[in-house]
Amino acid sequence: MANLRETPPVWFWVVAIVLTLWGIVGVFAFYTDAAMSDAVKAQLSEYDRNLRASQPTWFVWLYAVATISGLLGGIALLARSALARIFFVLSLVSVVLQFGWVFAATDLIAVKGFVVACALPIFIAIVAAFQVWFAGLARKRAWIA
Repeated sequence: MANLRETPPVWFWVVAIVLTLWGIVGVFAFYTDAAMSDAVKAQLSEYDRNLRASQPTWFVWLYAVATISGLLGGIALLARSALARIFFVLSLVSVVLQFGWVFAATDLIAVKGFVVACALPIFIAIVAAFQVWFAGLARKRAWIA
């Protein structure tokens, strides 16, 4: 049986492009963090150096999974593939686990303050949740299959 897809509206493509660009930014952020030179690390505050040193290896892997699966989800949207939702769910779960560890296992909020410590992670989690929702909507409306 043929897999029927509806023609998506223009705004679908706009959202898909924006989410793909967001994914590119995420992968770039991961790369710059993972490839940070010792000279750049030396410029960090003592607290930030200690925080980086305390991160378990799986934390770095979660960061990679969160960003790469987010980018793959955006690419899958552009390809009109239902795999987008799977990639976005993987990204969301990774984001929640990653930031969950940061807030549960460190004193980041006490040291940096709620707004500084939480604004970007909350925004990232909201975008990740939106990605899952949007891919689900696109699937329901047969824009992706």
